[in-house]
Amino acid sequence: MKRRDGDAVAVSSVGLIGAHGLGLEPLAAALAAGEPAARPIDRLPGFPLRPGSARTAALVGEVDWQRYLSPRAARRMSPPSIFAVAAARMALEEAGLEVPAEPDDACGVVLATAFGASSYTQRMLDQILAEGPEAISPFLFMESVANAPAGQVAIHCRAGGPNHTLCQREAGPVGALGRAAAEVAAGRAERILAGAVEEVTPLLHTVLDRFGALSDHPRPFDLRRDGLLAAEGSTVLLLEAESALRRRGRTPLARVTAWGGAFDATAPRSDWGSGGAALAESLRRGLARHGLAPGDVDAVVSGASGTRRGDRLEASLLRELFAGAPPRVLAPKGVTGEYGGAYLAAALLALAGRPVAVPAGFAESDPEFDLVPGALPAGRAARRVLVTGCASGGAVSWVILEATGTTS
Repeated sequence: MKRRDGDAVAVSSVGLIGAHGLGLEPLAAALAAGEPAARPIDRLPGFPLRPGSARTAALVGEVDWQRYLSPRAARRMSPPSIFAVAAARMALEEAGLEVPAEPDDACGVVLATAFGASSYTQRMLDQILAEGPEAISPFLFMESVANAPAGQVAIHCRAGGPNHTLCQREAGPVGALGRAAAEVAAGRAERILAGAVEEVTPLLHTVLDRFGALSDHPRPFDLRRDGLLAAEGSTVLLLEAESALRRRGRTPLARVTAWGGAFDATAPRSDWGSGGAALAESLRRGLARHGLAPGDVDAVVSGASGTRRGDRLEASLLRELFAGAPPRVLAPKGVTGEYGGAYLAAALLALAGRPVAVPAGFAESDPEFDLVPGALPAGRAARRVLVTGCASGGAVSWVILEATGTTS
């Protein structure tokens, strides 16, 4: 989709903080190896392990985020806000932009989160249970709301333009990218910091584990898949008009040329549905509105994460969309884990010709849908990538990313 003045929406840069480290290169190395950066999560007293419990998560370790945020400022923030601000300021730096002295109404923020600041919410509820509601700390409350990270990004990046927070579970990161592209395309902002943020706490990990959602061995599309690897961190892409980017003498990482969403009416509140055919038709119509067809896509960065019903829905959607013969399907969440949006960065790496391996956990395809995640060899850049996100509860988002050498 184009801006009204004919300008394309470009991805200028990306900032990333996650289990693999700070920036794109550590993630690129992990994707090339196909290995997730999972480590044991501390289960505190009161959060006991049950037989078969997942014991690991993709957690942010010791990273030098102080390059982007002072310890003094960080003391007033929850972990998700720290992650998001660090990633956003990294994206600005990578794009050759400085944080202005005054708020910039031309710059906006669109972030997605599934669970918000879990640690601060837990601390606030502990206060209520121990001392009553009058004891609630205003400091904890301000950071417990889902849009706190987006607000902190706006404050610390002087982004005075549109500010949105999406809570669409697993579809949120892709939905945030699409919403940001729509804002730039409509001329409501010149630049948007867009992406996702999440933290994984022992309590959140325990709750997800009790629902049977987690696994220590994420295996997207595998016959024996048994859950997702919970991940924390933040991924922020800077979107802007391509002409503005080129005037600064910089080359875009990609173009966002199409985006859309749908809802699976067959989905229960906390699980995936079975409406792959209807979702595929919705996506097909969405592509047509942007002047594209399924055959114009030469790679898919799938949101499959290793869940039983979620991967089945992803496979059904892709097989219906591509008439039973999808192009190369990458499944980076077998490495990045679910939440935090790192698989958006994997799509950019695929467009740049960086290698992406089949996740190490994959061993045998599920004969129910017979979809095998592929590998992308070094130097075999994808030209046009479809990025999908199907959420438990029914939300679905998708975007098309194009290499800058592709004719729109």
